[in-house]
Amino acid sequence: MAKLAFLGLGVMGYPMAGHLQAAGHDVCVYNRTASKAEAWVAEHGGRMAPTPREAAEGADFVMSCVGNDDDLRSVCTGEDGAFAGMSKGAIFVDHTTVSSMVTEELYAAAKEAGLGFVDAPISGGQAGAENGQLSIMCGGDEDVYAKAEPIMNTYAKLCRRIGESGAGQTTKMCNQIAIAGLVQGLSEALHFAEKAGLDGRAVVEVISQGAAGSWQMSNRYETMLDDHFEHGFAVDWMRKDLAICLNTANENGASLPVTALVDQYYKDVQKMGGGRWDTSSLFKRLRKLG
Repeated sequence: MAKLAFLGLGVMGYPMAGHLQAAGHDVCVYNRTASKAEAWVAEHGGRMAPTPREAAEGADFVMSCVGNDDDLRSVCTGEDGAFAGMSKGAIFVDHTTVSSMVTEELYAAAKEAGLGFVDAPISGGQAGAENGQLSIMCGGDEDVYAKAEPIMNTYAKLCRRIGESGAGQTTKMCNQIAIAGLVQGLSEALHFAEKAGLDGRAVVEVISQGAAGSWQMSNRYETMLDDHFEHGFAVDWMRKDLAICLNTANENGASLPVTALVDQYYKDVQKMGGGRWDTSSLFKRLRKLG
């Protein structure tokens, strides 16, 4: 059993922290909105703290799953940040999708403080978090990762170190780039089927068993056809992630024409009032266009 802190109890972090507590670890949680932490403790047991620093005090591992670069900095650094409460040798594991820049910054700050730091963004959506079936892509020192891996495996289907610090975040960018194109392709296929007068469900039943099959197709086509977009990863967050991808591509010279185009389609969805709809709402945009 390890002493753990978990910072950030959103749709992903809440069940992830629950898996850790259920596995027998001693978990202390922190959330910016304290009522969410109170609800978690009432449901799972464990403890809560009013600041990241107090949550992290005495912890062997501190896990985070917050919103963006600024959110991550706020829970890590400063007088009330987790780094100030962690003991030398403790390890910080960040599950947030953020820029490589902030990862490099915090990795260096952690190293200077005698702490380990692993960037470990996740994929698998809310269902993956709830079922403990997340894919976790990691960057960081090999020895630090080896210590953190058994903890992450509590809620992982696959957990792998890709390379040095920042490699996890760069791999997550690859994930989001692939998803953007897949969801647009699936949306266009369903839209085309509707316009051709075909039964979309029958079409997917056949094509999903061949080369066109994908996780997105298997898990999203029915809700897309039912005009239901109130679950899964929100468009606002996807645009945040795609901005990271596109900014990084400008730095490393990668060409991402499809990603840039789909990002603008998601901007259209936001203008439709769909910022909190899930990413499969690209199909709703096509239906609106007629």
